[in-house]
Amino acid sequence: MSNLKEKVAIVTGGASGIGLATVEAFVERGAKVIIADFNENAGKAVELKLKERGADVLFVQVNVADEESVENLIAKTLKTFGRVDVLINNAGVGVLAETHNLTFEDYNKVISVNQNGVFFAAKYAIREMLKTGGGSIVNTASILGHVGQAGAAAYNASKGAVNILTKSLALEYATRNIRVNAVCPGYIETAMVSKQALGDYYDGLVAQHPIGRLGKPEEIAHAIVFLTENDFVTGTSLIVDGGYTAQ
Repeated sequence: MSNLKEKVAIVTGGASGIGLATVEAFVERGAKVIIADFNENAGKAVELKLKERGADVLFVQVNVADEESVENLIAKTLKTFGRVDVLINNAGVGVLAETHNLTFEDYNKVISVNQNGVFFAAKYAIREMLKTGGGSIVNTASILGHVGQAGAAAYNASKGAVNILTKSLALEYATRNIRVNAVCPGYIETAMVSKQALGDYYDGLVAQHPIGRLGKPEEIAHAIVFLTENDFVTGTSLIVDGGYTAQ
């Protein structure tokens, strides 16, 4: 793919956090971007802000856990831009609970969004990429798809599945010029993971990162850009975690 100029990219979970940083990074490199998110107000606000800067973007509301909604996302992308070159499967949710107290509804919600959502989007995006000669998919997995964490069974299971699904898809489509990779962030500084939100737990979390701080959304976005543009990288899960998993 080499560079993103004039490429058509879909970023799920694109209205905030890592997704928003990725949208902005792609726009800076000249891509046409679909901002796909469940949060309509946030998505429209991002669309307006970026259009005022001259970006070629469109917000599409999507529930990635619903196959019909994802199919509609791809259809709207085609109607607006005519093709799909890049898919960033970034939408995700989490729940913390001891497993014996975890309801199936909560477990299934995490699996439906984090795991099924990746499958649905990849399925329909790949159909279009095959028509136009290839493309690039990057799935946002997690360090918690590589290591366990007490109280995060559903999230661990979903992100572990994303990592191995990434490898399977990469092998399946390598000869057809579709590359599939995953980025595995450590703990990233967002509204939900901040000193204000976590209180005293925040300092202990920082201490688990040898680099001495949490990550920034734009640092993960830069990794996603690398995986998107490098034509010789496929089937990898790139850990970006400040040394968290090296211990």
